[in-house]
Amino acid sequence: MNALLLVCFILATLPISSFAIDDDDKPQIKPQNFTHHGTIKLNIALQNASSIRTIKLDSSTYNEEFIAHGKVINLQALLALRNRYQLISAERNNIKAKLKQAEQNFMRQKELYENGVSSKRNLQEQEAQWQSYQSQIAGTDFQDTAIVNETTVLWGENLTRWALATPTPQLNAFLNHQDKLIQITLPSNKHLADDIKNIYIATSGDRTKAIKADYVSVATQSEALSQGESYFFKTRAKNILSGMNIMAWIPEKSAGVTGVNFPKSALIWYMNQAFVYQKIDEETFVRRPLDNYSLLPGGNYLSKNLNPEDEIVIEGAQMLLSEEFKGQIPSEDDD
Repeated sequence: MNALLLVCFILATLPISSFAIDDDDKPQIKPQNFTHHGTIKLNIALQNASSIRTIKLDSSTYNEEFIAHGKVINLQALLALRNRYQLISAERNNIKAKLKQAEQNFMRQKELYENGVSSKRNLQEQEAQWQSYQSQIAGTDFQDTAIVNETTVLWGENLTRWALATPTPQLNAFLNHQDKLIQITLPSNKHLADDIKNIYIATSGDRTKAIKADYVSVATQSEALSQGESYFFKTRAKNILSGMNIMAWIPEKSAGVTGVNFPKSALIWYMNQAFVYQKIDEETFVRRPLDNYSLLPGGNYLSKNLNPEDEIVIEGAQMLLSEEFKGQIPSEDDD
């Protein structure tokens, strides 16, 4: 018993360092210096291993938009007018050839009559034939003008010119199903700005899937039950057919909003708030809230919270968010 007490006394008097592991034998882990204010430090090696990618932002201008609706137009009625126009043109060319021949016959009969070789009756018959062809030419001109006027009233000047002129690349694009004609009718309280040359359209309400449509002309007739302005546009969308309903996003007439353009991949969400990570220096990233941003054509965003030349994370932002909050959780050793 006395021996046991002696051993315990000796062990108690030994320095604690006798049982400690040498610091050189411990694993060396570099701290990441997480804070509680949306800042995270990550060394370059870990950035590369985590595939962190950043871009510097550029200034961009975006016009606010409003939504309008429309329909893909069937061009059968326009093509029917074109066919009538071409038939009249062919008939006129045929009559012109007959008129030329009748004129030659008349002049020959006139010469024969003046020389006493032909009768006056023959001369009068040739003159009547010649005048008949002249009247027929005038009739085809009248029909020609009537078709042009009818087409203009129904379709406007641009489409009339494309349809009735031969040939036109614009009409060929419609005939080859490359282009589709769309009629868009605006809400009654909205107007199309004079400088608007294109809009974005989709068969669904998904703005990110919208494609460009180019301005053609003012529509001469509005859709049923609509009191708003109506316009023709054309698009090269492959997935739309005649009769389909279309949703359109129209730029407002007011001055555009200026900000910076960034891809959707940079955006992260936390507690119903949108953020991006901005790179401050080689190892420091700051989480910045976005309170004012707009969706752009193609799926990018425009923000007024950020500045040109700011460098933000476009790949790996979600990983940074996870690491940021992981670093704020106290370890068991801190108890």
